[in-house]
Formats: sequence, structure tokens, C-alpha cells
Amino acid sequence: MYNMYKYTKNEVADVKRIAIIPNQTKDINYEYTKRLCRFLCGKAQPVMERGGPEITGVCYTDGSVYDGADAVIVLGGDGTMLQAAEPCGINGIPVMGINLGKVGFMTEVETADMEQACRKLLDDDYTVEKRMMMEVIINFSNGGSSRHIALNDAVIYKPGARMLEMELYANDEKVSEYMADGLIISTPTGSTGYSLSAGGPVADPTVELFIATPICAHTLSARPMLMSEKKRITLKLTDKGCETAVVTVDGEDKCRVGLQDRVEVRRSEHYLSIIKLGKQSFYYTMMAKL
Repeated sequence: MYNMYKYTKNEVADVKRIAIIPNQTKDINYEYTKRLCRFLCGKAQPVMERGGPEITGVCYTDGSVYDGADAVIVLGGDGTMLQAAEPCGINGIPVMGINLGKVGFMTEVETADMEQACRKLLDDDYTVEKRMMMEVIINFSNGGSSRHIALNDAVIYKPGARMLEMELYANDEKVSEYMADGLIISTPTGSTGYSLSAGGPVADPTVELFIATPICAHTLSARPMLMSEKKRITLKLTDKGCETAVVTVDGEDKCRVGLQDRVEVRRSEHYLSIIKLGKQSFYYTMMAKL
């Protein structure tokens, strides 16, 4: 089990190269992005991908903005954080979220506190909360496969009007059958996302487990289920419902699957490191925003 711990000067070098991930839709005219970069310039090296706003002192890269980054700052909502989760998790880069969205479970820094939060980041005056991630492997009947890393969830849902019938397995042991519009397999972090809106439970994001939540189930006995993170979760369609379905990973459609295909979910070896500044706990955010 991973928990929150304190960075010290001996553990982490001075944070100097900071990748900036803006959200053009939420940050009109890049107002907050420009303000952030103006503050960082001279104190650190902000890095952005080309195609964003032209800001003096910012280093623009044609490659991955995550290469060589000491930290990542995301300006947006939880959706923008999800976009950065996979590269940050794989590369072990801590990420700080500045909330330009409505809820902000992961983007805890408000714009009024942006400069103060950056000072703490530059001074290594923060903790890191490790969030469990999942690996989603889609095995196709033709022998092909695709792999994805997710922070929130993997969802299998119907592409048309017919319902799905799905079977859920844990380590090859059949756990349940669902007649529903879809099924969500989420991490504790994802428990406050799509899973919550479908009637799933809220989980402390520092625990490790999987949550299976049916979407609009057609049976009264269908309920969300908690499963050990040590299990290998497998989903497959049956021929009693729609014979094709769409698989999404952290909200992005990845592919269609059929009766002979299998969707596997397991705990990833990677964790997302979220920078915490000691101002808000998960329970405070839950009480304030749910």
C-alpha cells in the first residue's frame, strides 16, 4: 500500500524544468497560463508544446513536453488531469493541478492561490499522494491486442439501442453476469467520476481496489462490487445481448469489441504522484463539492 509521504531536499533535486499543460477551452485567451508562466520565468524553466500561446521565457518543444520534466502543472479540471495521468505515471513525474473546472477532486489549487502554490512547489514544500492506476489490455480474437494505462476507469458500453449482457471474471473465476447498458471498472480515484454517477460507492483514493459498477442495470439484483486490486479482472460479452460494444479508457473511446474478444483490467505497476500542499483533504473536497 502506498501512502502520502514528504519530499525532502535529499530525495528530490530542485524543481526547475516544469511542464505546463493548459486547457484552451477552460482558460480563455490563456489568461491563467500566461500568469503562471510569468511567475515561473526566472525561478524555473516552464516548458510547453508548440501551438500554445507565445510567452516570453517559455521553452517550447517539438517532442514530448514530459521529457526531462521535474514536475507537471495542469491548468483545467479533472479531465485535463486525466489526459496527463498516463505520461506522468509512466515517467514518474509529480503533477499539480490548478482548478479551472467545477469540481476539482484532483486539481486542488484554486487560481487565487496559484502563485503561493508554485512557491511551495519550487521550495519542495509539498507532499505526494500516490494514486493507483490500472492497466487495460484488450485481447482481440485475431490475436492482436492493445494496452492502455488509466487513472480513473475502463468502461464497456453499448454502441446502439440494445442492452449488453456481460460476464465478469476475477482470476478466471466467474463473479457475476450483468444485463445493462454497460459496466464500469474503476479505481478509487475514479470512484468520484462516472462510477459515482452510475450509483457506485465513493472510495478513499489512497486505498487500492477495483469497483465494478453497472450502468442502468436491467435487474434489481445488480449492484456495484468491490474487488481486490490483486485480481485480474476479465470482461466478455455473451450472445444474449448486443454482440458488439465500445471500450473507453479514462473517457476516450479506444475500440470496439465482439463476442470473442476479452477486456482485461489489472493493477498497473505505475502510480500517479499528485502534489499535495496540505490545504485540502479528500474528505474536505468530498463534503464541499459533492
